[in-house]
Amino acid sequence: MKHRAHGYRQQADLIRALAHPTRLRILEILAESGECCVCHLTAILKQRQPYVSQQLMVLRDKGLATDRKDGVMVYYRLVDPGIRDLISMTRDLLVATDVEAAKRLAAGEDVFPAIPQPPVPGCPCPVCEAARHSPSSGANARPVKAASS
Repeated sequence: MKHRAHGYRQQADLIRALAHPTRLRILEILAESGECCVCHLTAILKQRQPYVSQQLMVLRDKGLATDRKDGVMVYYRLVDPGIRDLISMTRDLLVATDVEAAKRLAAGEDVFPAIPQPPVPGCPCPVCEAARHSPSSGANARPVKAASS
């Protein structure tokens, strides 16, 4: 009997890894950006690097994110693009089950902050540095919304 329940334990561990606001935000940023360096995530989240790295470690250990090194830079990306769909489904569920959240979203409240595009203030990564020196650099942000049903 224990052997058959092992899958549920693994599934619960995965859900626990997702059940953290900062980790959800990181997954969302990676889903939108494709790949980000740690300093980019740190600047967007406005958190200290050790804290962001700790959250990335959890995501990596659970197989949700993977990393690669390029010199001193460490870049993260999603392991599976289906994670984007999972985030979207949880938002749809939130809107369907939480009347207050649905009202705030309908009123245009910033329930899910936009993801800033490079250059991100405070980020020294090569992508942001290149964007700062680009003639068309502007701190645009993509709004993040719940998926429509």
